[in-house]
Amino acid sequence: MDFRLSSELEEMKRMVRDFVQNEVEEVAMEIEETDRIPEPIVAMTKELGLFGLGIPEAYGGLGLDMVSKCAIYEELGKTHNGYTTLVGAHTGIGSVGIVEMGTEEQKRRYLPRMASGEWIGGFALTEPSAGSQAYNLKTNAVKKGDKYVINGSKHYITNAVDGYIFTVMAVTDASKGPKGITSFIVEKDFPGFKLGAVERKMGLRGSHSAELFFEDLEVPAENVLGKEGEGYINALKILSNGRAGLAARNLGSAQKLLDMSMAYALERVQFGKPIFEHQAVQHMLADMALDIETLRALTYRVAWLVDQKENVIKEAAMAKLYGSEVYNRVADLAVQVHGGIGYMRDYPIERYYRDARITKIYEGTNQIQKNIIANQLRKLYGK
Repeated sequence: MDFRLSSELEEMKRMVRDFVQNEVEEVAMEIEETDRIPEPIVAMTKELGLFGLGIPEAYGGLGLDMVSKCAIYEELGKTHNGYTTLVGAHTGIGSVGIVEMGTEEQKRRYLPRMASGEWIGGFALTEPSAGSQAYNLKTNAVKKGDKYVINGSKHYITNAVDGYIFTVMAVTDASKGPKGITSFIVEKDFPGFKLGAVERKMGLRGSHSAELFFEDLEVPAENVLGKEGEGYINALKILSNGRAGLAARNLGSAQKLLDMSMAYALERVQFGKPIFEHQAVQHMLADMALDIETLRALTYRVAWLVDQKENVIKEAAMAKLYGSEVYNRVADLAVQVHGGIGYMRDYPIERYYRDARITKIYEGTNQIQKNIIANQLRKLYGK
């Protein structure tokens, strides 16, 4: 496995790094206060092509493979996590289903506008009764002529406010359990689509999660994604594919926290010398660095396996699990290294600390990731 990047991708990483440092970071506190991503930042994101990271060039995207996407996600992780989530949810679970499973007609209709950022994507699986038990859906779809009529609701849907295209899971045959679920491509303007309450969250300001209600929502039959009855399998594939990207974003955030902690430790003087000279602080920084480098190796290995079309259910779950654990540990240590200033809202450490917490929950809780890993081990060992 060779994770060295091409000169073209190294140049793209540099451009994204400059954009993050010089543009997004400059408005990070504004995002926190207003809970909105400034329109100029969204416009520049479009100009850089970041909404089309994994969308093939034939449909207007950059056509990056997973290793390359993770290299960009790592840079995006080094800035405001609300902004990163807007982009990451769109380029990950919001669009990968259409890229991987869509018909040619579906790809031609949706991907160009998604690649340009005109249409933002989202993924609508979670319901009040279907969180960790993802197949326990109540939202149902009934075929009537050349349409499906969907009734039900979703909640905690990322990009619900800003998005236009949603991959929606609904039950088409309740008697078949998970095999009776079908995935649909839904446009916000379809009759019967309603936006519900916008959630007030601990973190991820600027990234909006909300309820979605479907009241006799009419979806053309040609908007079935994949085949009828394969929605749950599609959901698992989409989530597995996205977990390497999520790990890369966590990696970038953890690296940013280490960078800030090192700078502070070398400048902050206590007991007559920089706090970096105190062994207790050195040990915290060393623990952060060890976790980060281990996560980096795991993340890019999983990304490489995705590019080889390998089955990565176990490895992707490991990357999601370990990535979120590392981010949370590093965030906690970063607050400790910074002391009181790390707890203050006018300094970014506090923001990262709050934003880190959701990574143990969304796109499958860490406990579910352990279940997935254990089930894959059972299959591997033939028991």
